[in-house]
Amino acid sequence: MIPWGLLGQGLKAGLAIYKNKKQAEVAMSEAAIVHAEKMKRGEIEYSGQIAQNQKNDWKDEFVLLTISSPLFLLAYSVFAEDEKMQQKIDLYFEKLQQMPWWIVGLWVSVVAAIYGLKATDVINMNKNK
Repeated sequence: MIPWGLLGQGLKAGLAIYKNKKQAEVAMSEAAIVHAEKMKRGEIEYSGQIAQNQKNDWKDEFVLLTISSPLFLLAYSVFAEDEKMQQKIDLYFEKLQQMPWWIVGLWVSVVAAIYGLKATDVINMNKNK
């Protein structure tokens, strides 16, 4: 036989948990409204929304693989002792060195934007060195 007092305590505990959960949902909703109002007034940036939009985005990984590919090829050429590959990698870096500064700057800005940095932040990081 189930003691009725124990069943009543269980129901009270369950109701308290449910009430706390609903209060937490209301608090999160109010916080989201305050956050949205601050973004609208320009007090804070839209970084949270940007992060939410980029959650399932593959362009970060694509850029990382694109940038890293010469390093992978370089490692392959060294460990496989592939002379032709090493010559091509050397030529690649020579050509990269000869590119106009504005193309390199544009590429760095695009990569920085993908990872959430502003171009001005990247420039300021270089000035602080």
